[in-house]
This record gives sequence, structure tokens and C-alpha cells, in this order.
Amino acid sequence: MTHTAAGTPHHQPAGHPPEADGGWLRPAADAPAEPRWGFVDGLQVGLHPLRGPRGLLRVYAPYLGHPRERLLNFVAVEPIPLGSTERGFSELEHSALDDAPGKRFWSADGPDDATPRDPLEPARGVVEEIDGVEHLTVYVHSERFENGADVVVRLRFRADRPREMSLAASVRESSVPLASCVLTATMGNFARLRRLHLRDRTVTPSDLWPGFTGTHFADHGVFGRTELAEHDGAVAVWATPDEDAPQDAVAAEGTADHWRYVGEKAVQGWRVPEPSDELTVLVNGRWAYWASDRPIPGGVSYENVEVVEPFRDGHELVFWVEPFQADDEVAAVAARHRAR
Repeated sequence: MTHTAAGTPHHQPAGHPPEADGGWLRPAADAPAEPRWGFVDGLQVGLHPLRGPRGLLRVYAPYLGHPRERLLNFVAVEPIPLGSTERGFSELEHSALDDAPGKRFWSADGPDDATPRDPLEPARGVVEEIDGVEHLTVYVHSERFENGADVVVRLRFRADRPREMSLAASVRESSVPLASCVLTATMGNFARLRRLHLRDRTVTPSDLWPGFTGTHFADHGVFGRTELAEHDGAVAVWATPDEDAPQDAVAAEGTADHWRYVGEKAVQGWRVPEPSDELTVLVNGRWAYWASDRPIPGGVSYENVEVVEPFRDGHELVFWVEPFQADDEVAAVAARHRAR
């Protein structure tokens, strides 16, 4: 079962804020510096000790009108060894380095720097031109998982696509062989995502789990490649809220403040430029917010939305976030992302 992490209210670290470098956002050159990369006015990614649990990538979309520290989603790293069906959990496993919850992540400018580093001494990332387009690339290393996986995730931003990022998982030589390495968006409950958009239909939690309640996860809904929207060989899946104004929803008494949605609502999606025939999309849902018994306003919503494929070293996935305007605009935005 895939787990998730709510935006637990950890304090921002005492480090220099990231700096603008042209259109890029990069960690300050002088430590201590916050580990945060991306676009000045677009999608951004951060690491612990920025707000939230360890072992997760933080996804920020400030163009939705969010406060600087407000993240939209997390991405967890969940490797599955060859011959197994059991996942490693970057968020839930304890560190072998300091016995604290969550695997230690650190950043580097290349894939081979496996030495853990102070999280407030982040790599700045490499700015380079690829196929005529400027890119910013940084590598996020993880300590070894309990199942023997040694994983590094490449994050890459391209200047002409400011509301998306690509992620590609690789293994170090010390790793056990992998059947898969799932990169899962884990916090759909914050935005209360309830419409999963497939090739020719929209699926809701009430379609998958009628009458579901309780404080645990609903079973996975599973969708194969042929059920996904496709363009020139690339496939895409995206999810949206079903409320006109999710920021105005009334939460149950006792709901933690960090679950209260702010800013514009948005479309969140995955695109796979070179999908395998075995690709599946998995979603699960919750009736109550993570680590609480407080019901989610409006009922069950999707929590984890993920693409699962046989492991290919360096295989690229793209995560994108666009403002939601209207149903016809959602279709137009998704079409643009499928066509890239």
C-alpha cells in the first residue's frame, strides 16, 4: 500500500533563501542555504528541512497564489527490488544514518556523488543548453533503502516549460536490481482531487469506492496504458478538483490548518514520453486526512496518483501543474501536455 504525508507544520530552516538567476531559482551560493530549485515564477522543488516530513520532494506552484512556504504536493520515492512486490518507502522508513523518520536525501550536481551532505549545503544545480533550450538539472540522492535499493533521482527543468519538471530514477552500482522505482505524487487530499481524466472518461472516487469511510486507504484503482490519453506515443493522466472554489470549503472542527486549501485550484498530471506496454496508473483514496480522523470536505478524494512501469535506468516522467480555468480549458491544457 502506498502511503502519504500531510504537510506537517515543520518550521522553515534558518538558511539563506534561494536566489533568482535569470528565470531560474537556485540555492544561495553561501551556506546555510535552503534546498529549492526551479523557476522564479514557475514550478519549484525543495527538500528537507523545508516544511514537511523527510524522504519527500516538495512541489511548489507559487503561480497559484500560494504563500512562499505552502507546497502543493509531495513526491515520494518507492523502489521495488526485482523478484519482489514490496516497496521501499522513502518517507516511512527510518534513516540508518541518524535513526530519524524518513530517508535522508541530499543534492548534487551529478549522479555519482553518493556521500551524504548537510541539507543546508545544497548543490546549486547545473544550467546547460540541451537541444537549443536552457535546462536546470540537479540530482537528489537517497541513502540506501531497507530492501537494498540505492537510488538517485534526476530533476530537470526546461526554460520553455515553466510549469513542469521531469524526474528520472537511476540506481548506483551498490543497488540491488529493481523491478520498478515508483515516483508517486502523495498529497492529492490537499487539493481534494476527485476527477481522474483518462482517454475517454473521467473516474471519481465514488465510482471506485462507493460508500468508503474510515481512516485507512482505499484499495488501489488500476488503469492500463490503453486507458490513458495518448499523443505520438506519449501518454498522460491528470486529476482535478470537483469543487468550484476549494479554498472556500468548510473543514470539520479540529482539522489541522495545513490541510486548508489556499490559492487557485489546479490541474495536476503525469506525462510519460516513452511509455512501456506494461505501464499502469494507480490511485488510492482517503475519507479522512492522513494521520487524523478528520473527514475531508466533500468526501473521499484521491491521495496517491502514480505511474508504475518496469524499471529502466534514467527513464523520464514529467509532472505538471497548470491553473484550472474551466472544463474546456482543462482539456486544452492537457492536450498541449500530451503533445509535447
